[in-house]
Amino acid sequence: MREATKILVFRLVWFLCIHVPPMFCANVTYDHRALLIDGNRRLFISGSIHYPRSTPQTWPDLIQKSKDGGLDVIETYVFWNFHEPVRGQYYFEGRGDLVNFVKLVAAAGLYVHLRIGPYACAEWNYGGFPLWLHFIPGIKFRTDNEPFKAEMQRFTAKIVDMMKQENLYASQGGPIILSQIENEYGNIDKPYGAAGKSYIKWAASMATSLNTGVPWVMCQQPDAPDPMINTCNGFYCDQFTPNSNAKPKMWTENWSGWFLSFGGAVPYRPVEDIAFAVARFYQRGGTFQNYYMYHGGTNFGRTSGGPFISTSYDYDAPIDEYGIIRQPKWGHLRDLHKAIKLCEEALIATDPTITSLGSNLEAAVYKSGTVCAAFLANIGTSDSTTNFNGNSYQLPAWSVSILPDCKNVVLNTAKINSASTTSSFITQSLKLKEDGGGALEDSSSEWSWISEPIGISKNGSFSKFGLVEQINTTADRSDYLWYSLSIDFEDDVSAQTVLHIESLGHALHAFINGKLAGSGKGNSGNAKVNVDIPITLVAGKNTIDLLSLTVGLQNYGSFFDTWGAGITGPVTLKGLKNGTTIDLSSQQWTYQIGLQGEDLGLSSGSVGQWNSQSNLPKNQPLTWYKTNFVAPSGNDPVAIDFTGMGKGEAWVNGQSIGRFWPTYVSPNSGCATSCNYRGSYSSSKCLKNCGKPSQTLYHVPRSWLQTDSNTLVLFEESGGDPTQISFATKQIGSLCSHVSESHPPPIDMWNSDSESGRRSGPVLSLECPNPKQIISSIKFASFGTPSGTCGSFNHGSCSSNKALSIVKKACIGSSNCKINVSIDTFGDPCRRVTKSLAVEASCT
Repeated sequence: MREATKILVFRLVWFLCIHVPPMFCANVTYDHRALLIDGNRRLFISGSIHYPRSTPQTWPDLIQKSKDGGLDVIETYVFWNFHEPVRGQYYFEGRGDLVNFVKLVAAAGLYVHLRIGPYACAEWNYGGFPLWLHFIPGIKFRTDNEPFKAEMQRFTAKIVDMMKQENLYASQGGPIILSQIENEYGNIDKPYGAAGKSYIKWAASMATSLNTGVPWVMCQQPDAPDPMINTCNGFYCDQFTPNSNAKPKMWTENWSGWFLSFGGAVPYRPVEDIAFAVARFYQRGGTFQNYYMYHGGTNFGRTSGGPFISTSYDYDAPIDEYGIIRQPKWGHLRDLHKAIKLCEEALIATDPTITSLGSNLEAAVYKSGTVCAAFLANIGTSDSTTNFNGNSYQLPAWSVSILPDCKNVVLNTAKINSASTTSSFITQSLKLKEDGGGALEDSSSEWSWISEPIGISKNGSFSKFGLVEQINTTADRSDYLWYSLSIDFEDDVSAQTVLHIESLGHALHAFINGKLAGSGKGNSGNAKVNVDIPITLVAGKNTIDLLSLTVGLQNYGSFFDTWGAGITGPVTLKGLKNGTTIDLSSQQWTYQIGLQGEDLGLSSGSVGQWNSQSNLPKNQPLTWYKTNFVAPSGNDPVAIDFTGMGKGEAWVNGQSIGRFWPTYVSPNSGCATSCNYRGSYSSSKCLKNCGKPSQTLYHVPRSWLQTDSNTLVLFEESGGDPTQISFATKQIGSLCSHVSESHPPPIDMWNSDSESGRRSGPVLSLECPNPKQIISSIKFASFGTPSGTCGSFNHGSCSSNKALSIVKKACIGSSNCKINVSIDTFGDPCRRVTKSLAVEASCT
């Protein structure tokens, strides 16, 4: 009977492999040019979406928007500490439902690159490692260490087995065509020496022994052993070369922006530069490229790393934190993907022939038989004109023109045909819920609170001579660790006394005799805290209570797992009577891990003796607040504006939306009104929001909200006014486009069968973001020499007086419209000048 069952199963699998779509039941291999699916080379465009940074309810929409944007593959890390918070106790539900996420990607007809790691980095707490791993006797992370290798193999095998059980590898009929072991180890492996080299060899051997049936990659690992494919991460990877002529050129992380840190300005990356980098990669032989991130999402709970990584992980990605398409980034990259795919037959057929066309000018030609594709690049910062195959081509600075037939330009990376949009948060008062059921506007009478005790307040505290390191003490069960000390003075104490504290980080609050005396904080560049706090002591007994806190654990670097936190000293009292100094570091301190409110479960809002009978305390440290509220109406994404609060954590209906810190302001310098995309990009090149709080708005997933009654709980560390917080919904404002006479025609016209479609002129296209909307007004229209950006266009020195009426007639009342950008349409307001059409519209 068993043998008969095996035969039936084999026949069923064989039948499915024959009849399901081609992406399934595939034999995935590689050669020097590309990944091969069933022996056929493929060119892939991929994007990262980290499933725990969004909610299951949003996954289908994010995946579909990725597919619509031209992606073939979704790439994700697997976060070990999210799935195994306690050794042997697994969590694969809700935001952790990895199997469901992979199946949804498959249902959309896309492939998956599963980056098991299990080290992730990813600005994720502790790099994705669970803290219990740190306490295994004799363990050393990411090196030739038997305890670590045993745990790494166990978890990696666990994930592989889960995927196999659900038939999710391509060899089984599933979407997973690639897996990754380790991550960016080559960046930091030198201090590990020979043990690091043997560890990498072991990791490669261990991974391949799991028999996934698909290739494995190691990113940023120049010495990745065969058959591992070593891949590139960075802002540019066109110059990358694999470590073997038998391996394809792959880019696993093209950073679409950069992460935000508390205390930092907001980074962004112009789409012209990203498109340039992508086109250069395919121009010079690449065949697999992944955007990190395509959707960044949110660091819910205490998942952010760093330290000091913000709760927002927007990353300036093509799909923003709230799931809204970011234009023109998404649209321009979609057009780029179409252009590259028009060249796929030529790209996978042969290697490029690269020639110089002059200073900073380069051509790459892929020609095989009757197919021919070319890329013309200007890698300088000045516009240029060049000749190629007997034709003249204008090449804007820092751009690539793509010629799918080696003659006609289908796209130039610096010329955006896609529309752009503006978006804004519309603030509304927090509608609180009365006990009787009705809604009322903001009122402090509908807030209740509980004061968190200062100092030692719960069972489980312990005393020890000397100061302790925080992470080894708390095992990251909480952000908080109390250090408490009593000290007696017989005589009067000098009014000039200063409490000096040195901490490994990340922040601290000092309380003297139950009163907040001062605070200190580190930053993303230096987590250490060194503060001098003027204090007032009294004759007799004095209590010093120091609250040390972490803001996400280190996630990157050699031996990062050993980097400490907390108040390790010295802690001294300076300026005492007669100018003496007392070192308190070696005295007997009493310690408490976490807060009393955490142990009581106050974050749920359903337990505890909440006070609502007396005046609401405002701007008081260590206070828990609670209120009930009515969710904002509609379907627009929701955020809470924490302006007015200090620092803490927030929960909606028991789910943590993350740490809030609206009082941490970015430096005043480093930002500019605009950013020139020309020239190499770095994470500090394009910044905005200088001199303002790094983050005031915090995402609340719609799926966490109930229509009528919801509970909001806040823990405030340093002092704030909860009645000042408000809700905001994110809405798209204006729809814009700016297209010149020198732009190529829309790429979809190339896909038409007629030669005339390829030779037609530029077209400005507008389409409302919601299919149920229509263009209701034209706020601006100018054909001539307009300038500015969406929301702030200006007429230039010449402008057609027909532009506004022509655009209104073509667009108002329709969900989309197209207008030829030419003097045939608008007349010629200024001869011998390259003109453009700029339009700003509204949809309702």
